[in-house]
Amino acid sequence: MGDTYPVVRLAAAQAAPVFLNREATVAKACQLIIEAGKNGAKIIGFPECYIPAFPHWFEFYRRDHAKVRHFYKELFKNSVVIPSPATDDLCAAAKEAGITVVMGVNEKGAGTMGTMYNTQLFISSEGKILGKHRKIVPTLTERLVHGQGDGSTLNVFPTEFGEVGGLICGENTNSLARYALIAKGEKVHVASWPAFPTKPKHLENIDTRVRYHAYEAKNFVISATSIFSEEMKDIIGIDPKDRDSFVGDGGHSGIVGPEGDYIAGPVTGECIVYADADFEQMIEGKMTHDTIGHYNRFDIFKFTLNEEELTPLRKEK
Repeated sequence: MGDTYPVVRLAAAQAAPVFLNREATVAKACQLIIEAGKNGAKIIGFPECYIPAFPHWFEFYRRDHAKVRHFYKELFKNSVVIPSPATDDLCAAAKEAGITVVMGVNEKGAGTMGTMYNTQLFISSEGKILGKHRKIVPTLTERLVHGQGDGSTLNVFPTEFGEVGGLICGENTNSLARYALIAKGEKVHVASWPAFPTKPKHLENIDTRVRYHAYEAKNFVISATSIFSEEMKDIIGIDPKDRDSFVGDGGHSGIVGPEGDYIAGPVTGECIVYADADFEQMIEGKMTHDTIGHYNRFDIFKFTLNEEELTPLRKEK
């Protein structure tokens, strides 16, 4: 008979946060996790910085320092410490639903008062924290909010179905970061994105990146994009002229298979996208291109990953 490989239901949560409200957004996320579990999903991905929100205000208030400082403080106050009561609630929901969760959060260190990180939190179906990935290079205005991650969080995490990894937004353009996850045996990749309601070209760029990663890795990609709600426009205080620049709600979530084609989505509006992933299809794809096996030349190419954790204080031994 030989080995058998599963068919796994994957899910992408496409939803707006309860803007800058950690507790309410965690509660909404838990509801989505429970719903996905009831619908048979075993792995679910969430958007970038979902808890408590992506710092969209820079697009509209680049020169209004008072408003920028206000939103920065609110973001910090509502950011997530790992572990904390917020992650305890997410873990409890994951355990109840029996589902592996990859959650986008603004992360702050316990006891710190400044720097935040753009982080994916990985939670097992048993409700345990598997680990986290911090975005290694913040993109554009994120550099005014988030610190840099390091190689210690560029990992894949074990599940009963295989290794799950992820990258955040622009990182999905970084070939070396992607290769590191492929080389570690990634079977399911979660690509987390904010909403892009004023930049339709960015949605096309999402397609390019997630389809190519799936095709190169010969794995499955959960692509989770946020929603920009009317409530968010009101809270940020977007004026009528800027509101006219919106071409939609920013959603574009979907799931891509090993041949680089969407097997579900992309979609618009608040919803959960589902697809059944037949893991045997990875074998078929790697028969042609196995970039961590026969379709590479390790005598020609060498790749080094520094997995050292960077800390603000190092004690000499």
